[in-house]
Amino acid sequence: MLSSRGTRCAAISDIPWRYALRQSYNKDTNPDGLISFALAENIPMRKEIVKYINEKVTFTEDSVSYGPKPATTPRLLAALVAHLQRNFHPVTPVDPQNILIANNPTSLGSMLGITLAEPGDGILVSRPMYGRFELDYGLEAGVNIVYADTDPEEAFSSAVVDKYEIALKEAERRGQKIRAVLLVNPNNPVGRCYPVETLKAILRFCKQHQIHLISDEVYGMCGFDSGSPDAVPFTSILSIDLSGLIDPNLVHMLYGFSKDFASGGLHLGFLISQNKKLLQACTALLSVAPSIVLHKNVQKKVTRLCTDLMADGLIEDSTRLAASYRLVTSILDREGIRYVKGGNAGFFIYIDLSPYLPSSYSEEEEPLSTTTSTSSRQPTDQQATKAEFALAQRLLDAGVFLHPGEEHGPKRGWFRLVFSQEEDVLRKGLNRMIKALKG
Repeated sequence: MLSSRGTRCAAISDIPWRYALRQSYNKDTNPDGLISFALAENIPMRKEIVKYINEKVTFTEDSVSYGPKPATTPRLLAALVAHLQRNFHPVTPVDPQNILIANNPTSLGSMLGITLAEPGDGILVSRPMYGRFELDYGLEAGVNIVYADTDPEEAFSSAVVDKYEIALKEAERRGQKIRAVLLVNPNNPVGRCYPVETLKAILRFCKQHQIHLISDEVYGMCGFDSGSPDAVPFTSILSIDLSGLIDPNLVHMLYGFSKDFASGGLHLGFLISQNKKLLQACTALLSVAPSIVLHKNVQKKVTRLCTDLMADGLIEDSTRLAASYRLVTSILDREGIRYVKGGNAGFFIYIDLSPYLPSSYSEEEEPLSTTTSTSSRQPTDQQATKAEFALAQRLLDAGVFLHPGEEHGPKRGWFRLVFSQEEDVLRKGLNRMIKALKG
């Protein structure tokens, strides 16, 4: 017999398509393998990271010994601070004492759920939004993601706070307390950045309701020139003067190296906050968090990455991301597949495949509410969800994977297409996808 928490966690695996399928394609050894457009990994950059580590990082006997706890070396903190100062342009210098290191931003999200909210409370996000936050903040903390439905354009305008207000009031009518607003900037899955005025409007909203703002900036250095004259550049929450906008103790930034440095396997994430009590609470939780990130050998690797690789590697990768983005969008335009334009950050394009849903699906069968709470599928979603799953299966049968229902939006049929692949793999996967859709 399991506890109620254990039963709830076990049930996650029974949700169809809950987890993304991994890529098995190799043009030489497995040309018929699966090409996955679902996992947000910067695959081309991984070769450079591995080459760099193998050439520059040396293991010693000390590297494999027990290290001090907590193993937060001043050199790593200094390197991170320099990185943030140079690329995130904070209004005031980041104090190393305001940084907490954990094994990844996902674990830090869970810690924030535990420390900022009670079980059953809500964290507010606009959608479309990365769907796995339901697990990140829900599995351990028992916190619900509460959605404020917007179209992709509205989500980046100051008008988004009106939708937040509606969602917050509906949650309160249900007896649910909203504890925070969660942003991903640059946005996942839309691939766009938030304008400064929108960020300030959201900060004012949080101040008005005395709730926290969590700014997940894990894609902060993954910007590129998409060729769009209207593309908005990235603005970190650290670069906004909070005076008169909000109590700084309510603002928290998440960062990690899984995206900017294609190094998810290093398991390293950072929480930057001026809230000392919050940092103390999360530090206590580190005793039960996976600790590989705190090993001093990993810190050596990341410190060298932060100080040496960043300047050259990211500039080159920005050019590569731009080329991949333009390749995909040119093919989508040619084939008449709609997508959210104006992307200039991240590894993804948000595409509309609703015209290819099975014909048995009708929009009238899925009345849209202004908000949807918790991770469970709503009864009104059943027909649309089945249609989206059927389309995903058709693509899977053709050897290409797009994750259905994971990047949540108000309407079914929208998928996140991850384009950070080698060009030949990207072209092969797109060819498979288009043949499956048009066939």
